Amino acid sequence: MTVVSTLSLALITGCSSDGSKKDKGSKGSGSGAGSSASSSAPAAAALTSAELEKLLLAQGEVKGYKVTSGDDTLPKSKTEVKTDKAACDPLAWATAALAPGDTDANASNSVAEDKASTATTSPEDLADAFNIDMTFVGLSSYAGDGAEKAMKAVSDGVTACAGGYGLAAAGENSKVTKVTSEKGTGGGDEAIAFAEDVDMDGEGTATFHTEVIRKGNTIATFYTVNFAALASGDATEIPAAVVQAQVAKLK
Repeated sequence: MTVVSTLSLALITGCSSDGSKKDKGSKGSGSGAGSSASSSAPAAAALTSAELEKLLLAQGEVKGYKVTSGDDTLPKSKTEVKTDKAACDPLAWATAALAPGDTDANASNSVAEDKASTATTSPEDLADAFNIDMTFVGLSSYAGDGAEKAMKAVSDGVTACAGGYGLAAAGENSKVTKVTSEKGTGGGDEAIAFAEDVDMDGEGTATFHTEVIRKGNTIATFYTVNFAALASGDATEIPAAVVQAQVAKLK
């Protein structure tokens, strides 16, 4: 079968329940080295997972997007997402909406384009309704300077894993052939964006994008997939509206 990439499979195991989730990459935020200075001191205590759940985007908060819990589409723990290089773990975790750093305080959901609600019965609109960008959003919180350390781990991972790494998730194995830093939406106190080229089972490569943003001692991660775009070779970006709305909710 054509492997969409374990990066996506780890996240998409259940996307079919939403009708049409097409796969492709999106852009990230900030830069691989951390785009903005750590100007605000991190809070002393981490938020709980329950508190993070309340900070996730809710239905109606981003016009044109449908928010779902993500419970059926996202990996439950880091043990489900494994790499062959420890330095690359934070990259894979961030892509899977898991905490990129050392914390148990984590919450996630998915935010998808709501094209179906505005589609007509025309063949063009019906087809477009299944060409959907789905963004997986993860929030994690850290005590002390844990959030800054997590961001450094992501930044270090972008450098250490530039030549690629092996990834196993959702029962599939993939090979990331290249990791590069890039500019993304940004925001918060610190932002990192990176792109990963993934070998598509010997049928070329596909590029996926991840964005990691810190605000205080909370980190938000974003990863967008679109299977239709992947099939057609079109590029995809993480929706700036989703990033901005989520970061605005962080304390």
